[in-house]
Amino acid sequence: MGIQDIIRGKPHRTTIPDKKTPCPLVKVNREFRVPEPNMLWVSDFTYVATWKGFVYVAFVIDAYARKIVGWRASTSAQTGFVLDALEQAVHDRRPTKAMGLVHHSDRGSQYLSIRNTERLADAGIEPSVGSVGDSYDNALTETINGLFKAEVIHRRAPWRSFEAVEYATLEWVDWFNNRRILERIGNIPPAKAEANSYAALETKGMTA
Repeated sequence: MGIQDIIRGKPHRTTIPDKKTPCPLVKVNREFRVPEPNMLWVSDFTYVATWKGFVYVAFVIDAYARKIVGWRASTSAQTGFVLDALEQAVHDRRPTKAMGLVHHSDRGSQYLSIRNTERLADAGIEPSVGSVGDSYDNALTETINGLFKAEVIHRRAPWRSFEAVEYATLEWVDWFNNRRILERIGNIPPAKAEANSYAALETKGMTA
């Protein structure tokens, strides 16, 4: 419709697609509901303005209960920090190819890099990439980024340094995973929802 909102200050681009890089197919199609953990991870990063420059914060989220399984803060938006967030998730979850786990992200050059693509393949994770400039294709991570900004960044601004943002993110992720109640998963925290899922799967396996 040709309508554009007004942005205070200069907009800061984070998703910079590389048109020359081969791109995986979209395997999610905006369907972020999955029946159990470790079926779908979604990833994205956002930025925080500090007195010493921008800080970039990447998240890896398990779609089942919205639990944050990997994150990293960095003063650079290069591939390394999104790969570090992925490494944390892989170390914690130990995925195998038999799980059929899908990793979904936008078309940012960080996520389409050779290093990131090879790490996904090594871990037995199928890549999925959304379209450019369409927040609906990665709506779940957009939601988590929005909560992070609303519950931490905007409330406690201004931010003096990278260290302050990193420590606040560490605190928030722990609170979000273990104590924040989410209506979408039955008014319980993500960790509790996952624990319930694992318990149900164990009970089902014992009775089978």
